[in-house]
Amino acid sequence: MADFTSGFWGIYITVLTIVSVFGCAWLLWSQSTIKTAVSKDGHVETTGHTWDEGLEELNNPMPRWWMWLFYITIVFGLAYLFLYPGLGTYAGKLGWASKGQYEDELKLADEEYGPLFAKYQQVDIKTLATDPQAHAIGERLFLTYCAQCHGSDARGNKGYPNLTDRDWLHGGEPDAIKTTILKGRNGAMPPMGAAVGTEKDIENVAHYVLSLSDSAADPIKAAIGKEKFAACAACHGADGKGNTAVGAPNLTDKTWLYGGSVATIMETIRGGRNNVMPAFAEFLGEAKVHLLSAYVWGLSNNSTLPAASK
Repeated sequence: MADFTSGFWGIYITVLTIVSVFGCAWLLWSQSTIKTAVSKDGHVETTGHTWDEGLEELNNPMPRWWMWLFYITIVFGLAYLFLYPGLGTYAGKLGWASKGQYEDELKLADEEYGPLFAKYQQVDIKTLATDPQAHAIGERLFLTYCAQCHGSDARGNKGYPNLTDRDWLHGGEPDAIKTTILKGRNGAMPPMGAAVGTEKDIENVAHYVLSLSDSAADPIKAAIGKEKFAACAACHGADGKGNTAVGAPNLTDKTWLYGGSVATIMETIRGGRNNVMPAFAEFLGEAKVHLLSAYVWGLSNNSTLPAASK
């Protein structure tokens, strides 16, 4: 309810909830007072539904135990709404909140596992990557917080980097990886269509970019596009080898974040790209990020991984 800026919604939810609960109670009471119709010969009347040439549905009342079970449910609901939050902005008599319970559980977890994380934080990342237990913990952290984007095998997907190769936009050294996880990254490729020129110019530059990695490209279009590539050299360098300081990709390898076809490269040049890697410093804390960094670094340096984990 803290997200609502108007007090109306708190009142609206409170009234709607109370009316619903008492409405159910009234409906239950009204139905329990109805007398069952009985014919003169003592037989209960039917609802008029008949199956299998003679199987009739009698108009019997609901069992008393079933009715009382509903009454107990209503009383339980009212007691719950009195003790716990559920009526608009009312916090409940006990003052319980899911956020408070979450913070309490985090506190208990930190008390139990904090010393272990603190111990690993003192170990160099490259050394930590060879520790089987640290590797197992790092893997669990990765599967919980990173696999949604990079995949459970860390090989990424379109728009999400493969972490098992050695192609790094911001550098693959342990400190660079740790900084990326702690602070996040915002990889922005600005739209370059206007700077490159016409649609034909964009196509020529795309062929030149492909030629840098010895990929299939039209040599004539690539030769023409080389001159126009000057608009891209400020980030990618005149030789196209990229710049980790600004996260500009190396265009001379065959690693493509969005695909290496002419159409895809033209789309990138024309409209740009904007990728965001969220920061985990506040959410995980430096000790856990240190372990996670060791695991991620080990993915692209798998000769150092524990033998049992290969």
